[in-house]
Amino acid sequence: MKSEPQAKLPPYFSIHPDTALAQLGDPSDTSSFEAISQACTAGRADLESRGLEEDGARGLRLFSTWEITRYLIPVAAGHFRRVLKQHPDLPQGRSETAGGAKWFTLDEVLRLRAHFAAEGSKAKNYLPYRPSGQPAKITAVANFKGGVGKTSTAAHLAMSAALDGYRVLVIDLDSQGSMTSIFGGKVADEWGTVFPLLARHYARHQQIDNQRRLDRGDPPQPLDDTLTEALDMKATGLVQKTHWPNIDLIGAQLNLYWAEFQIPVWRMAARGWKLWDALTDSLAADGMLDEYDIIFIDTPPALGYLTINGLAAADILLVPLGASFLEFDSTGRFFDMLHATFGSIEDAENMAARALGRDGLSFQWDAVRAVLTRYDATQQGELAALMQTYLGPVLSPHRQDYTALIGQAGEQVQGIYEADYRNFNRETYVRGRETFDTTYAAFKNLLVGAWRRDELAAQDAAE
Repeated sequence: MKSEPQAKLPPYFSIHPDTALAQLGDPSDTSSFEAISQACTAGRADLESRGLEEDGARGLRLFSTWEITRYLIPVAAGHFRRVLKQHPDLPQGRSETAGGAKWFTLDEVLRLRAHFAAEGSKAKNYLPYRPSGQPAKITAVANFKGGVGKTSTAAHLAMSAALDGYRVLVIDLDSQGSMTSIFGGKVADEWGTVFPLLARHYARHQQIDNQRRLDRGDPPQPLDDTLTEALDMKATGLVQKTHWPNIDLIGAQLNLYWAEFQIPVWRMAARGWKLWDALTDSLAADGMLDEYDIIFIDTPPALGYLTINGLAAADILLVPLGASFLEFDSTGRFFDMLHATFGSIEDAENMAARALGRDGLSFQWDAVRAVLTRYDATQQGELAALMQTYLGPVLSPHRQDYTALIGQAGEQVQGIYEADYRNFNRETYVRGRETFDTTYAAFKNLLVGAWRRDELAAQDAAE
């Protein structure tokens, strides 16, 4: 009688203490963190260099006639070429080989789009919709669970909007600075982030409060050096140009996290300071809502003071999550915390408002949507359907698939829209791009609807 072969034991049964000790290495101390940080810095510089031009600056790739007429300007390729031939003053593109396809910079594409808008068919919308007289729409992308595709979603929406012709400002509120790295930003310290805008808002509140003190005969509260310096700062001085001609950036770096400790100190010293209005008021005061069409805010994976500022400033709130039980559960808790946090602010403010006979505070967003990211229909279809049942219209019906293009583009340190389609199978590129195009279409539908509602409200108010 043959004995059955013994099954191979799991690897955790064969660990010998002496072998484990030999592999353990020396204990780590605080200086170990510095060494690891320096190694990451060197590696990050190496990875970044793979997406840079010869002069060390990050550059945006060129766009072919095929890509322009398929994705960027709604005209037939033959008509596009005829228009260029008829108008030699327009950008003519460049060919890599004699008689080869023409390639254009995004700046040139924007010029060509403007020409078609002025001279092309009146039945087509060559320029994206933004009603006259309406301010920019601010979109915050948030979730306090990390790894849900928050920064990737915000970055690709910004790129989509830029390709669509909108003027975009990206604000990075996350001290990890991932969004800043995506757009090639360099931030030396907290004075290159939104921190001075928050400090300026508080300093101006203190100036007003000091005048009241003087009127009552009380001594004013002196402003420290930080607040005095912040009074001279403007958002325009923080904006960095990126390798995208119509995407600008206010970046972040590690020191921005200090704001999470400083803001509550200011709030304790001045209970009347409306800290949640700091970012909104600063952007409006510095003309950012007129300079740009859309402002995207990437928030930290926590519901701290920076995130509260970003959410309070937002007109549209997008909450990315994966189709998993833990992410669904965590996102539910995130919304519960939003309800508790903003509800408590409203309750406190309205109690004071009622006592003074003033109008109360009520936060409002044009739209709030959850967005499924990194979706695998073969594995997550049932759970996604259940989530849709419970969340209803709050969960966007579009599910952002994970495709081969996403993985390959990530390995090349590029966003999907920055990747040259010639580096991929054409079908892979079209399918991979389609999921992000559809994500943007769902977002743009919210954007256009919100602007239209504001436009009609303004017309009614004027009548």
